[in-house]
Amino acid sequence: MRLARDVLSLFKLRIGMLIMVTALVGLAVTPGASLGAVQVLVLALSVLVASASAGAFNQYVEHDSDRLMARTRKRAFVTGALPHHPGWLLLIGVMLAGSVAAAWYSLNAMAAMYVFLGAFFYAVVYTVWLKQRSAWNIVVGGLAGSFAVLAGAAAADPTPGPLPLLVALVLFLWTPPHFWSLAIANRADYAAAGVPMLPVVVGTERAAWIVFYSTAALVAASLLPLAFGAGPVYALGAAGGGIHFLRKSWQLARYPERKTAMGSFFASLIQLSALLVAATVDGLLR
Repeated sequence: MRLARDVLSLFKLRIGMLIMVTALVGLAVTPGASLGAVQVLVLALSVLVASASAGAFNQYVEHDSDRLMARTRKRAFVTGALPHHPGWLLLIGVMLAGSVAAAWYSLNAMAAMYVFLGAFFYAVVYTVWLKQRSAWNIVVGGLAGSFAVLAGAAAADPTPGPLPLLVALVLFLWTPPHFWSLAIANRADYAAAGVPMLPVVVGTERAAWIVFYSTAALVAASLLPLAFGAGPVYALGAAGGGIHFLRKSWQLARYPERKTAMGSFFASLIQLSALLVAATVDGLLR
C-alpha cells in the first residue's frame, strides 16, 4: 500500500487530474465535431498520462534540491522509497510518447501537439531551463495548463475560436498568483534550496503586491469570454470566484504573512474550480 502511494505521488496525479479537467473544459466550450465516448476518454487519459510523465520527470530532476525543502523532503526519490534510477526516464518517455500517439490516432495532429507541449513546457522549460534561473519561471511554466485547454479544444476543432483561446489565457494568468501565494508561504524553503522564486528575489511585501495585481489581471481576463458568447452561468462562476480571489489577494498585499498567503492560495483553487465548472455547464447549455 505504501509503495502504491509513493508511485502515485511520484506522478503528481492530483495536479494531473486538474489539468485533465481543463482539457475537458476546452472541449466543452468549443463548438465543433461531436466526439464519441472513446475519443473523450482518449483525450482525458492522454492529457492525464502526459501530465503524469512530466510530474515524474520533475521529481526525478529535482531530487537533490527536494532534500532541502520541508515541503518536498518526504518525496519518494528523496527518502529512497523509490530508487533514483535511469530506468524511470525510459518509463517517462514511453508514457509521453504513448499519450501523444493515442491523441494523434484517435483525435488529430493538433490535439496531439498540444498534449506534447503541455508536458514539454512543465518538464523541460519550467523544470530544467527556468526554475533554478529565473524568478519568472512559473509564468512560462503556467503554459502547461493552457496547452491542456487547447488540446481539448483542438479535439473538437483543430483551429479553436476565441472562447477556448480565452480560457487558455485565463489558465496562463491563473498560475502565477496561485503559485506565488504558495511561494510566499514557503519562502524560507525556497531560499534554503536556492530556488529563485519571486518572493525570494524581490521580497515578501513586493511579491504580495505582484500577486494582487496579477489576480486583478486574471479576473479581468476571466470576464472577456462574456463578449464572445459565454452566458450567465459562466458570468456567475467567473465573477463569484474572481471576487473571492481578489479579496484574499488584497488581504495578502496588506498583510503579507503565511496565513494570508495560504488564504490567497486556497482562494485561487476556489476561483479556478468555480470558473471551470461554470464554463463547462455554460458550454453544455449552449
